Amino acid sequence: LACVFPASCSVWVCEAQTEFKRVAEENVTLPCHHRLGLLEQGSLDIEWLLHVSETVQKAVITYSGGRVYDDLNEEQKGRVSFTSNFLAGDASLQIISLQSSDAGKYICKVKNAGQYEWARITLKVVEKPSKPKCWLEGEMLEGKELSLQCRSASGTVPISYRWQRLNEEDRAEHLPPNSRVNISNPGQVLLKNLTQMSTGLYQCVATNEAGQESCAVQVTVQHAQNIGMIAGAACGVVVGLSLLLLVVRLTIRRKEKKRYEEEEAPNEIREDAEAPKAHLVKPSSSSSGSRSSRSGSSSTRSTANSASRSQRTLSTEATPHLTPPQYSQREMEGKEMEPKKVDYNNLMKMGATLVMVPAQSRAFQTV
Repeated sequence: LACVFPASCSVWVCEAQTEFKRVAEENVTLPCHHRLGLLEQGSLDIEWLLHVSETVQKAVITYSGGRVYDDLNEEQKGRVSFTSNFLAGDASLQIISLQSSDAGKYICKVKNAGQYEWARITLKVVEKPSKPKCWLEGEMLEGKELSLQCRSASGTVPISYRWQRLNEEDRAEHLPPNSRVNISNPGQVLLKNLTQMSTGLYQCVATNEAGQESCAVQVTVQHAQNIGMIAGAACGVVVGLSLLLLVVRLTIRRKEKKRYEEEEAPNEIREDAEAPKAHLVKPSSSSSGSRSSRSGSSSTRSTANSASRSQRTLSTEATPHLTPPQYSQREMEGKEMEPKKVDYNNLMKMGATLVMVPAQSRAFQTV
């Protein structure tokens, strides 16, 4: 506390300089006491200012003209107030739910009847580390290396990190002998040549002057043989499912093909059976004589019909291959309409008897 009494005027000045350090989210009271309240009640003025920088300052709370103004700073609105009877001499400032933006240099000015008093206070707001994030990098296999990582997103620096292993009773133990701490990055610990002894729960504690927070991660070291068995089982399951899907697909396709064939069967054009071959039978000598006598008494119309039948018989014998019914029928109709000439030499070789008929018919009968 420093007080100055200038000789040239009746002004009494008192200045106090103090430093406070508080943790964020806590409350703080910045002291400011004066002896000017009893001079003139109507002319008392009190003002709290915050110097954010050398050139920037903000009004926090004031009393003037018998009225208090506590909504001057938007960031501190609703969080600042006078703690006691400021008219009687206690103009201390209370700030609740401290934030990092509240840090800075505060000045309390009291003025009454031409006299002044003020106090200078430096406020530091520290934040404890935010809850850190723990994660692993590497493979948890025997003989491999594993990196333990830990980091807090916010908090007042410096922040220190410490790794430890917890036992079944959640008590801290030392790290395994094969662990190494990264000096340049204390939040990183390297576990080399992993063994079953490396298995356990590892905890990281982040600490600064405001407090500490922690996180934990589980390390489970596995045998390489177990990993191979698990991988083989997984592959077997995948192959089995693939084969099952293939069988189901083939079965569905076979059923669809069968149903398609059953639906298309009535629509197919089926070929009829082949027509039987025609054979030429040689007549006997007695038959020839009797038929010759009957042919002499037959009419011209019957003789012509007999010649036509003989011609069709020869045509059938001369065509050894078979044709479809429709085509054979059309061919036979065409032959009946336009009979072909008969080869007499062939008829004689086959033993046919030629009978003379009237000239107007000009037809031969084969008997």
